[in-house]
Amino acid sequence: MTGSADSPSLPPETRLGRTALSVHDLDAVTEFYRTVVGLAVLARDDGTATLGVDGTPLLVLRRDADAPPRGRDQAGLFHNAFRLPSRAALGAALERISDGWTLDGASDHDVSEALYLSDPEGNGVEIYRDRPRAEWPRTADGGVEMATRPLDLDDIAAESNGGSTAPEGTTLGHVHLEVTSVPTARDFYVETLGFEVRMDAGAALFVAAGGYHHHLGLNAWNGRSSPAGGRGLAWFEVLVPDDAAVRAVRERLAGADVAVAERDGGIEFEAPDGVTVRLRAE
Repeated sequence: MTGSADSPSLPPETRLGRTALSVHDLDAVTEFYRTVVGLAVLARDDGTATLGVDGTPLLVLRRDADAPPRGRDQAGLFHNAFRLPSRAALGAALERISDGWTLDGASDHDVSEALYLSDPEGNGVEIYRDRPRAEWPRTADGGVEMATRPLDLDDIAAESNGGSTAPEGTTLGHVHLEVTSVPTARDFYVETLGFEVRMDAGAALFVAAGGYHHHLGLNAWNGRSSPAGGRGLAWFEVLVPDDAAVRAVRERLAGADVAVAERDGGIEFEAPDGVTVRLRAE
């Protein structure tokens, strides 16, 4: 399942790099991602904390004490999803949540097993592990079928390796956004940026590069009606394999009259609903 026959496409090596949050209480939010999610603090100053795994940054927290909370009608983050390399690591994450936080939900999606929670400022967090790609249910047109079934938490806990931190191989697997219009989001992320549709659920769309089940989720489940604003998602980052891929995206953005700025060794631009996206070559 893809876009139209002449849709552009991102290289199959494309993946997500970092995500960034604007927060009020930097200390409390940093401590949550360190002790519950298991990320290491890689850099810290009075206004910013960068966290990641094995020296690789995955999350940037930026203090903005003056920013208001995100409004109930505003688009923005549904959750940031951190992908663990094993079921044993997922079991350890469940133990950390049980010991020091509250689990909001847990689901077996057939392609993955996922735990859901919220950080101290209400930002959604998913911690998950993928099943092998060969086991993912497929559709006749090449997409994936993702179900939502109860997850056996006792079974997950029984496989815990007892880890107190997220292990090497942990990545930002996907970012899930709440949007005001799924068709508008599809036009941008698929027809302009170049992701492929992997599953179209009507009020939700899941897109990716390289055959992954999804790098981005885009849903209109809660009827958001105004652009993103206030605290919450500041930006997320897409990584492509080389400068040629950056140039190709830049050209498509120019063709769609999307303004592009230079940022952090790559480019930055605004997606629908006021969401900021960064893109750079690895």
